[in-house]
Amino acid sequence: MIPPESAAVVDAAITDAAGHLGVSRDTLQVQQVQARQWPDSSLGCPQSGQQYSQMVTPGYLIVISSGTHQLEYHTDDRARVMLCSET
Repeated sequence: MIPPESAAVVDAAITDAAGHLGVSRDTLQVQQVQARQWPDSSLGCPQSGQQYSQMVTPGYLIVISSGTHQLEYHTDDRARVMLCSET
């Protein structure tokens, strides 16, 4: 079950995942939603050459699957989503 306070970020992650995979939102399944405190504004997914605000950033870890793909999203609590890994 998706916690009500995370509905906006989960929706943003599902929209991104559907576009990334080129599939309908209906084919996606949310496997995990977990509140997190990211150590900085990179949301736990730092990109080489980027600078990030050094402040604890509340958000969520969201895992979405579709068939053979599993996507791990990291978010802040304002619907900013980052695809961090894909398997």
